[in-house]
Amino acid sequence: MSSVTSSSNVSGAASASTSAAKQPNPVVFMDVSMGGQPVGRLKMELFADTCPKTAENMRQFCTGEHRRNGQPIGYKNATFHRVIKDFMVQGGDFIKGDGTGRTCIYGGETFPDENFIHHHDGPGLLSMANSGPDSNGCQFFITCNKAEFLDGKHVVFGRLADSASLLTLRKIEAVVTGPNNRPKLPIVITECGEM
Repeated sequence: MSSVTSSSNVSGAASASTSAAKQPNPVVFMDVSMGGQPVGRLKMELFADTCPKTAENMRQFCTGEHRRNGQPIGYKNATFHRVIKDFMVQGGDFIKGDGTGRTCIYGGETFPDENFIHHHDGPGLLSMANSGPDSNGCQFFITCNKAEFLDGKHVVFGRLADSASLLTLRKIEAVVTGPNNRPKLPIVITECGEM
């Protein structure tokens, strides 16, 4: 998922202004509990450089900056409602909690697919859950393996930022599930924000 950028050093001043203008991608976190017990933190880099709208939607739901009727809304106390071992873990439905709720920071329930620059080519990738083209809202999933069949259908907009986060993902992935891949223990985002 890394990209290689080359630049020629025409002048020191141009090089300095270019690096000063480039902002680092935001990093957000989610502290997760399973059955009421802490299991770890998911630390995620959001690809604001290539998917700015999608990254900002996630960032604001992590920080609680987005408000509805004066109240912050977002991922705090939301659940991971769907877990499929060796595939993905899905969460972010803080509207209904069952995978049917959706909203976004841009007004209305959904916003369009931003681009498909990044691919589902390994574990730990953050991607938008949707119900078809241009139906992105608040739900997201994190890949547990390659899922290239999703390329061109779901926007990849971030990645787990460290090995501890990948370990937390593996703990979530290992939960026992019931009908509709619903975890038998509640998997809750107990705290979230921006680092």
